[in-house]
Amino acid sequence: MPYTEVPGTRVPIRMWADPAGVEDAAMQQLRNVSTLPWIKGLAVMPDVHYGKGATVGSVIAMEGAVCPAAVGVDIGCGMSAVRTSLTANDLPGDLSRLRSKIEQAIPVGRGMHDDPVDPGRLHGYPTAGWADFWQRFDGIAEAVKFRQERATKQMGTLGSGNHFVEVCTDSDGAVWLMLHSGSRNIGKELADFHIGAAQKLPHNKGLVDRDLAVFIADTPQMAAYRHDLFWAQEYAQHNRAVMMGLLTDVVRKEFKKAKPVFDPTISCHHNYVAEERYDGMDLLVTRKGAIRAGDGDYGIIPGSMGTGSYIVKGLGNAASFNSASHGAGRRMSRNAARKRFSERDLEEQTRGVECRKDSGVVDEIPGAYKPIEQVIDQQRDLVEVVAKLKQVVCVKG
Repeated sequence: MPYTEVPGTRVPIRMWADPAGVEDAAMQQLRNVSTLPWIKGLAVMPDVHYGKGATVGSVIAMEGAVCPAAVGVDIGCGMSAVRTSLTANDLPGDLSRLRSKIEQAIPVGRGMHDDPVDPGRLHGYPTAGWADFWQRFDGIAEAVKFRQERATKQMGTLGSGNHFVEVCTDSDGAVWLMLHSGSRNIGKELADFHIGAAQKLPHNKGLVDRDLAVFIADTPQMAAYRHDLFWAQEYAQHNRAVMMGLLTDVVRKEFKKAKPVFDPTISCHHNYVAEERYDGMDLLVTRKGAIRAGDGDYGIIPGSMGTGSYIVKGLGNAASFNSASHGAGRRMSRNAARKRFSERDLEEQTRGVECRKDSGVVDEIPGAYKPIEQVIDQQRDLVEVVAKLKQVVCVKG
């Protein structure tokens, strides 16, 4: 769909969603963001909904400033997907063993590895830069440095909430591996520290919302945040890569006779900051619940745990700052979902998927999310569909 512009704001709010369908709290968040003196544009994706700090599904382009709360507390959260040489015919009728093996290999929830994962033991894992990455930990905020041991043991772990590992098939019968996670506890602690630091700065005193506190270019506070931000984004990318290495090792062992091979990984952040140039300006583009969709960029737009996902290719629409949605987007809060739906509803809506069907994941029920097909249809000028995937195994955090 072509975007619509929300009138009465200092900079254009370009929306790839029906403004009438966006809850009032989210619209107010968007209007608040548009008042920031450093902002140069704001794009809103079709999965938009109210979020902590800033609206999920928003792309915020600022010159000389960045808002840490707009990035969110799961810095670098995103997706990875790999197509395999396996087909649906290679999969057993009972997938419970495969799910169990995945859960044994990849800690979920608050779990972590007993010892840090050695990437050198993962088949084909690119270890170049690994030592340098960890050496740069010495430069992060002093308040978080004591978490290094935990950070090393959480590398290659899933987390909780809407994070997941899936085995999927596409419309041609090819088997895909897909996962969703971010920078784990170390990213959250870095985010909390810097959000608090930004809120104390004098230039943020008169903002309409204290969550919109920013760091300004060429200041020590901005330099410190940028260091920690980009380190955490890299941590998130490594975390997904290690998990994918663990996951492919499970698949190799479970399907030894089929001798599976794996295509290159598709990977994309959807809570992050990037330095990009638009209209002759060097901007800091914050995507919270949005992926980069530059011309030819591959991306992943997941649905819920029962509806499937899409592999897409970006069309390079500059009006959206080369962005697209990060998923289906919630249409109700977790608390509302728990009140409305039961375990029986979850069983019905995830029929045919090997996954948890207990009260602990009712808040992730497909009915709590927007229809993924509708979300895709609303951004046909942002991405083209490469493949549609349907999960057969879903491991939830």
